[in-house]
Amino acid sequence: MAEAIAFDLALELITKLSSFTLSQIGLCWNVKDDLDDLKSTVSTIKAVLLDAEERSATSQLVKDWLEKLKDVLYDADDLLDDLLVQQQNQADSATLPTDLLGGNRLAKKVRHLFSSSNQLAYGLIMRPKINTIRARLISIGSEAKVFNLVERDRPMETSFMIKKRQLTHSFKDKIIGRGDDKAALLKLVLEFESEENVYIIPIVGFGGLGKTALAQFVYNDETVENHFELMMWVCVSDVFDVKIIVENMIKSATGKAPDQNLEMDQLQKQLREKIGGKKYLLVLDDIWNDEWKKWVSLKELLVGGAKGSRIIVTTRSSKVAKITSKCQPYVLKCLSDNDAWSLFKEIAFEQRSADSTDSGFVEIGKMILERCCGVPLVIRTIAGTLSSKETKSEWLSFKDNELARISQNEGEILPTLKLSYDHLSSHLKHCFAYCRLYPKNHEIDVRTLVQFWIAQGFVKQLNPSQSLEEIGFGYFKDLVERSFFQEVVEGDLMDEMRCKMHDLMHDLAKSVARMESSIIDLNTFASDGGEKCSHISINPALIPLFKGKKLRTLLRYPNKFSPNLSQETWDLIIANCRCLRVLDLHSLGSQMISPSIDKLKHLRYLDLSYNLGLKILPKSICKIQNLLALKLDGCIRLEELPKEIGKLVNLTHIGCKDCFRLTHMPRGIEKLTSLETLSMFVVDKDGSHGGADLSELKLLNNLRGELRIRNLGFVKNAKEEFKAANLKEKQHLRSLVLEWNADIDDEDDDEKSLEDLQPHPNLKELCIRGWRGDAKFPSWLSLLTNLVYMRIYRGNFKQVPSFVQFPCLKGLEIYDCTKLEYMDDNSPKGSQGEPQSFFPSLKHLSLFNCPNMKSWWRTKKPIDDDSNEDDTTVMGTSTMAFPCLSSLEIENCPLTFMPLYPSLNEDLMLSNTSSRPLKQTIKMNINANAPSTSTSSLPLSKLKSFNVHNIEGLDTRTLDECLQHLASLKRLTIRDCKEVDLEGMQWEPLKNLSHLKIDDILKLVSLPIWLQHLVQLKILKIHNCNGLRSLLPVFQHLTFLEEFEVKDCKELELSGAGIQIFQDHTSLRSLWLQNIPKCRHLPEWLQHLTNLQRLYLVNLPNLTSLPDEMRCLTSLEYLQIREIPQLEERCRKDIGADWRKIAHIPNIRLIQALEEGISELQSFYMHKKRALF
Repeated sequence: MAEAIAFDLALELITKLSSFTLSQIGLCWNVKDDLDDLKSTVSTIKAVLLDAEERSATSQLVKDWLEKLKDVLYDADDLLDDLLVQQQNQADSATLPTDLLGGNRLAKKVRHLFSSSNQLAYGLIMRPKINTIRARLISIGSEAKVFNLVERDRPMETSFMIKKRQLTHSFKDKIIGRGDDKAALLKLVLEFESEENVYIIPIVGFGGLGKTALAQFVYNDETVENHFELMMWVCVSDVFDVKIIVENMIKSATGKAPDQNLEMDQLQKQLREKIGGKKYLLVLDDIWNDEWKKWVSLKELLVGGAKGSRIIVTTRSSKVAKITSKCQPYVLKCLSDNDAWSLFKEIAFEQRSADSTDSGFVEIGKMILERCCGVPLVIRTIAGTLSSKETKSEWLSFKDNELARISQNEGEILPTLKLSYDHLSSHLKHCFAYCRLYPKNHEIDVRTLVQFWIAQGFVKQLNPSQSLEEIGFGYFKDLVERSFFQEVVEGDLMDEMRCKMHDLMHDLAKSVARMESSIIDLNTFASDGGEKCSHISINPALIPLFKGKKLRTLLRYPNKFSPNLSQETWDLIIANCRCLRVLDLHSLGSQMISPSIDKLKHLRYLDLSYNLGLKILPKSICKIQNLLALKLDGCIRLEELPKEIGKLVNLTHIGCKDCFRLTHMPRGIEKLTSLETLSMFVVDKDGSHGGADLSELKLLNNLRGELRIRNLGFVKNAKEEFKAANLKEKQHLRSLVLEWNADIDDEDDDEKSLEDLQPHPNLKELCIRGWRGDAKFPSWLSLLTNLVYMRIYRGNFKQVPSFVQFPCLKGLEIYDCTKLEYMDDNSPKGSQGEPQSFFPSLKHLSLFNCPNMKSWWRTKKPIDDDSNEDDTTVMGTSTMAFPCLSSLEIENCPLTFMPLYPSLNEDLMLSNTSSRPLKQTIKMNINANAPSTSTSSLPLSKLKSFNVHNIEGLDTRTLDECLQHLASLKRLTIRDCKEVDLEGMQWEPLKNLSHLKIDDILKLVSLPIWLQHLVQLKILKIHNCNGLRSLLPVFQHLTFLEEFEVKDCKELELSGAGIQIFQDHTSLRSLWLQNIPKCRHLPEWLQHLTNLQRLYLVNLPNLTSLPDEMRCLTSLEYLQIREIPQLEERCRKDIGADWRKIAHIPNIRLIQALEEGISELQSFYMHKKRALF
């Protein structure tokens, strides 16, 4: 990648050297001529770099020359950075007020430091450094004369760009594992009715998946051949020349190439004559062009076909697919494990079919196959190599010694993938190759990756109206569209986006990055010390051994626990890594940061997050003028940010999420007008810390993502301060959390205070927590029509605003609003309006602990569960329904009157609430008034999970009637329903149920007979059923169970004469027995659980020993014995009486209650999940 780096670096250097700022620096320090000479030298070299880039693909000498040049250009970049930092320091100090200079003596020193004579002295120091770099460049430039490099002003079509790609064929023209893909495409080709005469079908997938082979599979189908009058195949490849494409179409249609001397209009006439009025099939294979105008110029020539004509486009880019067709592309996926093995086996054992059943060959072959990732081209390549190796030892040697090299150098998949890389612009090449620092299969935090790119200077701000981060996300999107990333998961906010790289793409990144980047751990350190690397991801324990001096990136090796970072290691980093742009040392247990960190003056990105013991940051951190991102999220003991943080005027990101001990924000934060991230702003409680007030948020109008403002109840002069925060001008903010004080109950909050915290209408998420003011909400809430999520916690009001017609609202959560009486001031009919305007987008609704909310609407008519009024006609509620609600949670809210919810298709959780809305929903007639629900389906027929707990008025008949609707249900929890008798219910309709929990059902004496019809049931949990005496006779029919859990069942008998309930439960993987007093010993039926992997024995007070049958549990991987002290001694390793019975189990835990509590507390901090990088 040195060739691409060199060109970009040279271009960046010329841009800097041409800037007004460096011109002024040159004049002040008397080095302008030197800088101009350096610019001239760099320009001369840059002129030949495009030619060198092409030559480096075939010449190692040119490649080595570019590596040397890259090193000098990096040094030049660092030198210019030094000049700019020095200039910034002077500008900052020159503007310091006299009172901050500490008197006349210090003021004189400052004036002397930046006097003209001192500037000249600094120039004398820098001049030889500039000239040394220029001399090195001249020397390297002279070496290039032997290569006869040609000057180029712009990129030209290089040999690797116009190289024709060979069509990829499947083994013996057969395709394995693509039958379903072929059938789907045949349906689109032969049966799909399109409004357009010519319908375009894109097939998308990265190189090697078999897009071309699949298109051929369809193209050569006899049915297809008989269906079309004319069939044409054109391999477009990377050069999208319309004239050439038309020539090849004519050649494919006639079998004869047109005259090469024909002009374009003559070729167009021939093509129209050929396809006009005919139903044709055209395959345009391997299109790379993503320029809309070029595609349109071709498409205009193809529209003359008859109705039913088809064009199949194969491409690696979803962007190309979008340009070529309005329809959804057909995305080709990797082969399944079975199909991959079938393909591998057919090739590898072609001449030796007997070996295909040899267990030794099969075992090694399947391990090798894992590395192929289901990509047909890789499978064919490796299987073909193995077909000539006839012994197991050769296969094993190949697996252990050659597989990695084969996957990279064998000449098929990586060169195919690299062709995609070669088509990237130079900045995208940098961005992709940088991803080599991630381990394989790592989930990448996209926003962090973009910030890395920005810190390294890969992101170019050509459009001032866009932030660097927005441009960087554009780069990422370009790479996704070219299949360089996969499994992209998007949240509602950009900072929630995740992705992965396919292993083959990771190999490609490693190949193109070469020595530029490396992952350094104990396994690779000896062979690859990384001394020549510019970017490394490293096991922190190896940092003291690392000898590289030119590092620009140092990332801690991810997903590995590391010991505390010592002061000595900090000193080594600062002494040896002065060129760093990115330093990521998160989650290392650091309690202090080196005060010398300011010597890393080139640093742009610093991640110290999740260092749980870190309390304070050194003042010197505020001298790192280039710093763009400071990540401190999860530093739960951090008490304050540096007081002079306002000096870091280039700072764009301050991450301080979950820094719960921050007492205030430092004054001067208002100077950071480039800030795009400020996770949290903490109001100083009593002013004792001299912290910033809310007015310092006034000019921070570039803030993005989430802003949490804490301690709002402590703000003095709230009306003025809240207005001064200027939240309504922060148009890029996506999420706002307004948090009052959890530790006081202040009911003197002025209602206008909240009125003066008006955010911008672009806001997507709003959370109001702990506001104890007047019952009225602010008027601006109705203006937030873009809201997607609304959360209200611990409010003191009786009514919340009506969110009925918020068009984008997907989630509404209301928690702990103990005085809330109703949700809407209107009557049901008055708030309904048209069905499509009643909560048109709401997907998730949660109402928790609102004990006074008996009705959704403010209605004078009392409603209770004993009313004799027909449930289906109560005040028109048969037509009042959420149109697209997917998930509903109601707990400790006695709602008897609310909109109904027939369309639920995810979760329904009802706890300590009324049964009336459920009854009404079940009795609803589904019609056009419930627009999101099929007219032929029953209410709740799409529901996946149902959790019902202590529902007033819920009896056996009602619950049974409800369950008859739940044909799609997968998870069911029934808890503390006193009037419910499970034996009297019909369970058969729950044919898809996979998870059942029965908790605190007093009437349960035995398992309901209908459970045996639940053939999909995998998990069964029974808790707190003290009336349950036996699992018989039903349990022996539940042979499909994988997990079984019994807790707190005091009368249950598990053992005894003739009880053999587990003999057929070979599917059981997990068994949990807890607080079953009548369990005096584990009976002999235990031996039948031959596939049991996890066994939990908890608080079994009468269990005194383990049976010999424990040794029969050969699959058992984990045994936990908790709160059974009489067993603890018997199970001690090597010395316990029962140790020999369990010695074969790899993981055994003997824990008591106190130990368990401590362990869980530690786990909360040590294993808190975050997507790093």
